[in-house]
Amino acid sequence: MEQEHRIHSLKMPSSPGYMELLIESGRQFLGSLKECKDCGLVTSWATLQAYAKFTWMELLCVLLCSLALTGLRMATTTWIFQPFSKWCRLRPRESEKVPESAWKFLFYSLSWSYCSYLLFFTEHNFFYDPPSAFHGWKSGVEVPRNIALVYLIQGSFYAHSTYATLYMDVWRKDSFVMILHHVVTFSLITFSYAFRYHNIGILVLFLHDINDILLEFTKLNIYFKTRGGVYHKVNSIITDFGSVLFSMSWFWFRLYWFPVKVLYVTCCSSLQSNPNIPFYFFFNVLLFTLTLMNIYWFLYIVMFVVKVLTGQVKEVNDVREYDISKDQKMDDRDHTKTPRHMDTINKQAMSNGFVKKKRV
Repeated sequence: MEQEHRIHSLKMPSSPGYMELLIESGRQFLGSLKECKDCGLVTSWATLQAYAKFTWMELLCVLLCSLALTGLRMATTTWIFQPFSKWCRLRPRESEKVPESAWKFLFYSLSWSYCSYLLFFTEHNFFYDPPSAFHGWKSGVEVPRNIALVYLIQGSFYAHSTYATLYMDVWRKDSFVMILHHVVTFSLITFSYAFRYHNIGILVLFLHDINDILLEFTKLNIYFKTRGGVYHKVNSIITDFGSVLFSMSWFWFRLYWFPVKVLYVTCCSSLQSNPNIPFYFFFNVLLFTLTLMNIYWFLYIVMFVVKVLTGQVKEVNDVREYDISKDQKMDDRDHTKTPRHMDTINKQAMSNGFVKKKRV
């Protein structure tokens, strides 16, 4: 590898700007790729065998936990979320969507809170010092139990979510991208654990889960705007505030902090700590793919905001349904009554909150 010469010649300003970090990360990544003369499937397989540490028992734990999460979601849907929606007398369309958002809001709130605890109240202070995530890296080092627990739960959740997007969630315009997101995230979680890049992995999870909390919280308020045939203005106000906060946090956490605190570290700082760090290209390709998906969704967010500002959308209805259908517009004009024939169509389109009929 000729990467050592590039590493020693890397000189950045003491306080580099956002664009400087992005340009340098891309330059370092592409430069390393050009200089990689021994890259290939054979070398990758040998590297995987030499450095990856993942036991069959750990894989079995992930599988069992993903099945447990699927069962737990079905149980909470049947015994908690659906009965609560009926008790609140939500409209059928909103009542069917509540279990999905409530489940995700609960999970992301717990997982993000625990990641926040690890980053700000323990010795794992990688948020303030991201390059330290690769200091002293060694293959096969024991993963701290508190971080291993996060990896077990998160890996199981995204394995479950890949299945859930196909068979349990409401099908949306971006569901195919969502499946790709779950596959990429599961791959990052699995391989970063196997190669002991768990320190930077905790930071990646922290920077992404906060947006999902705000997204699901906003969607829940959307569904609860009309209860018992009465339109509740307070939920509408919370929805508008949540949408603004969600949009701002998406840009700040995923499009600013993620490149600055993660991409630059994985592209540049990791090589400074270990010039021959294994699977460098594999992980950075996945992280850049994640960045592109974040940009893809942010463009949809911007388009939605433009529609609101130009009057094409009178109020927020679903921050992941970026276009408003005719039947939704009809419902918005009448906050007190839903036609019976629409109730029948909605009941046929979805089945009891979790298994949905898909049209792919």
